[in-house]
This record gives sequence, structure tokens and C-alpha cells, in this order.
Amino acid sequence: MSLAPNNWAKWVTQIPDIVAGEILNSEFQWISRESDVLIRVSSPQHGEFLLLNELQLRYKSNMPRRMRAYAALAEEKYNLPTYPVLINILKTGNNEIPTSFTSNIAGLRAIQDYRVINLWEIDVNIAFQQPLPSLLPFVPILKGGENESIIREALRILRADEQLNQLETVLAFFATFVLENTLVQEIMRWDMTVLRESPWYQEILREGEARGEERGEARGEARGEARGEMQGILSAIEINLELKFGDRGLQLMSQINQIQDLERLKTILRNIVTANTIEELQQIL
Repeated sequence: MSLAPNNWAKWVTQIPDIVAGEILNSEFQWISRESDVLIRVSSPQHGEFLLLNELQLRYKSNMPRRMRAYAALAEEKYNLPTYPVLINILKTGNNEIPTSFTSNIAGLRAIQDYRVINLWEIDVNIAFQQPLPSLLPFVPILKGGENESIIREALRILRADEQLNQLETVLAFFATFVLENTLVQEIMRWDMTVLRESPWYQEILREGEARGEERGEARGEARGEARGEMQGILSAIEINLELKFGDRGLQLMSQINQIQDLERLKTILRNIVTANTIEELQQIL
């Protein structure tokens, strides 16, 4: 979002004269947030306030309560009103996603409104016309973005800009949701191993390993490096299954957790990103 903060702020708030300032630290005293972006903004009508962008891979039922908490913590830390926005990347179902949190205890009410943006409902042309470079890696999953020619155009723009070309691997990943792997390889002009070796994908692996270490410590299962590595691989597998296939992917974890062969687990992890279907993964298992 830092690539074009003004355009992003105008789009998510629909306030035409808004001006983005610095991107602020989104770590709070009680919780550390890694999936949101907090921007100090201002407009002649509304003055200075915070734009809280919460990015969610898939919507979860506890998000309204979390949006209330994040908005309150941001306001407490920076003493500014907050405009919260929930951005959902992948569709999970057909249920309507709520745009507010409400509770009523003995007549005492708590209400937190927030804006919801579902990327699958956003017209792909917005990414090119506004322009919104932050949306270009997500072109394949935007409304109307599954077209090969549109994905090629997004790739062309990314490659032409030094600040954007590192996002090519993210575009490639989401392209595998709508195109066959062979076609994605042809469009990107590289083998899928490039995706697995990219800094973006390695960051996912590191997150999985970190989660694995935390789980091992919490369960008292720290039994040396081999055990810690296995916990890290299992967590990375779980993260990638949810990223690619949602709840259907997570259903495979009960079977995967039974596997004790570290090399076999690594093979499963390497194949998740490039698999087209759940059925392909089940064949590997």
C-alpha cells in the first residue's frame, strides 16, 4: 500500500480529497498485528484520522469483534479517530459478511462499524484505471480477472516497474487459482520452482516454522532440532493448505499429522503451491 498510499486511501474510503501521510506502527501494547496496515490520513472535511486496513486471507466469524478491538487500540495509541476497513482476499462462501460489531449487555451497547471490501467483488479494471498497484498481484482473483490477457497485462506492468516487479510471484500464485499450472509457467516464463524459491514464498515458510516452534514450546515438545523442524514444516503445510484451498485443505491435516517422515512432509509442502486441486494433493498423500 505504501507504493501509492493516496490512491489507496481514496479508494477504500471513497473520500476524494483525502491525503495519506506516514504509515504507522501497528503493534500495540497488548497484541502484535502483522496483517494490517495503519495509515495516518487527513481531509478538509474530516480532519486528521487513522485508516486501518485489515487484510484477511479468508473471512472468519470472529472478525467483527477483532475489528472493534483493533480500532479501539489504534485510537488509544495515537489519540485519533479510526476508519477501519476489512479487506477479504478469497471467497469462503455465499453468506453476507457483516459490516459492524454490536453487543448489548443489560442495556449497555457497544457498536463498531467498519467498511468491508471483498476482492472477488472488485472489478479488475479498477486496478488498471485508478491506478492501484497494490491490487495488481491480486488481478486473477478480482471480478473478471481470470482472463489470460488481463493477467498478462498485469504482469507487464509489474515487470516494468522496479518497485513492483518483486510482486510477480504473488501474481503467479493467485494465477494458479484460475489457470492451469502449465499456462502460468508459460505466461511467467519460468518454472514453478521459482515460486517456491521466491522471498515471498520463503516468508510463508518462515512463518510456518516460527509457528511450529511456538507450538512445540507450548506443548512441551521441544525435543531437539529434528522435532522443531518437523513442527515448523507441519505448520507451514497448514498455512499453505488454508491459503490455497481453505477449509477443504485444512481437512487434510488430520491425515498429514500422522506422517513422521520429514522428507515426505517436505515433499508435500513443495507440492501444495503448484497443485491445481485437492485431488492432486490426495494422490500425493
